Amino acid sequence: MKKLKVVGGVVIVAAVVAGVLLYQNGNTSADDVADNSTQMKQPLTAADADAITRGKYVAIAGDCVACHTAPGSKEAYSGGYSISTPFGGIVASNITPDADTGIGNWTERQFFNAVRHGKGIEGQNLYPAMPYNDYVKVSDKDMHDLWMYMRSVKPVNNKVAETNLPFPYNIRMAMMGWNLLFFKNEGFKPDMAKSAEYNRGAYLVEGLEHCAACHTPKNIIGGDTSAYLQGSNLGDWYAPEITSNTYTGIGNWSEDQVVQYLKLGSNHVAVASGPMAEAVTNSTQYLTDADLHAIASYLKAQPGSNNKKPAAIATDDAQMKMGAAVYEANCSACHNSNGQGIPHLAASLADNPAIMSPDASSILTTVLQGGRGAVTVGNPTSGAMPSFAWKLSDQQTAAVATYIRNSWGNAASAVPAEDVTKARKLVKAQAQIQPQ
Repeated sequence: MKKLKVVGGVVIVAAVVAGVLLYQNGNTSADDVADNSTQMKQPLTAADADAITRGKYVAIAGDCVACHTAPGSKEAYSGGYSISTPFGGIVASNITPDADTGIGNWTERQFFNAVRHGKGIEGQNLYPAMPYNDYVKVSDKDMHDLWMYMRSVKPVNNKVAETNLPFPYNIRMAMMGWNLLFFKNEGFKPDMAKSAEYNRGAYLVEGLEHCAACHTPKNIIGGDTSAYLQGSNLGDWYAPEITSNTYTGIGNWSEDQVVQYLKLGSNHVAVASGPMAEAVTNSTQYLTDADLHAIASYLKAQPGSNNKKPAAIATDDAQMKMGAAVYEANCSACHNSNGQGIPHLAASLADNPAIMSPDASSILTTVLQGGRGAVTVGNPTSGAMPSFAWKLSDQQTAAVATYIRNSWGNAASAVPAEDVTKARKLVKAQAQIQPQ
């Protein structure tokens, strides 16, 4: 009987503690600063112009348009884009002021709730494809300005499909447990021991720009690991490490080179491609130089991974020999025989930390699928690369990837042909055309 009482007491205490933690984690009282009567669809006045202008900058910094606009659509923020996750596609909502299919009937507080706390208009939990775990750090002022800007965008009547994940991921109530594990319900707190520039960079990287969403590796249930900004697999792409690590990170880049990359989409070695090209095109190119320098200052101060440069694979290795031949015939015209590329057009492959990442997914996707660099005001022509899937076998693709990762001072693990087979299937690239 005594043991039962003890066990019962422990259960009760555990239940109370869990209840308190869930309450604190789900507490949205920070959003009480927002108005809860005016709906988004209601007209604006001339007095709102300055807030709208500031809010547009916030929306650009948050890259809201990237997820909330379907590929090829000319109707910004009208939703319909299916965000690919390991658990299935999550369809981004229409966030225009349309009253029928958008969020025109929402109040400012409901908007704050969704952005900063992942709560829908009926209190349902949103999936963290909406990076509320980052946006919780956005200030009240920036949130209000963002709200004013979103009220100003064109209402678009576009009913998007409901997200329909397979069991058990379709149980939104389970997000309470996920939030308890991975959602830190508190706003941005500056580090008073750091400079104002560093803290501005921290605010942007940790909050609006939500860099960790791609660059921090995830665990099996989609939560951030402790390897902050140390690189992460995105399926068909690999978001490289963006810390002070001098091998696979940006530790050898100057602040100006980081700024140039974010402003132009390219710098002395790298050309933004894939998801990062979209981020530069839609967001970072429009940030002020002061904000870009703040981001660079913050990133270069972050501790890096333990990745260390190995010995390069020998040039007389069979795979390296095959890769050298493939490179000379197919890649050297643009990337040059010395791997230096063409500035702001064809990426330099030599001493490029992203090339030496522990995961070669981005190289394989680029070779098989082709790609285009970021299109920016400062570099409007950008650069494009055709697909070589039709021409190269899996063995040849693996060989040239291995060659690139181990030439001109580079050093990284070899790429097996099996990885190319998987990548070809993942990106739905065509099979090599066999010679007749």
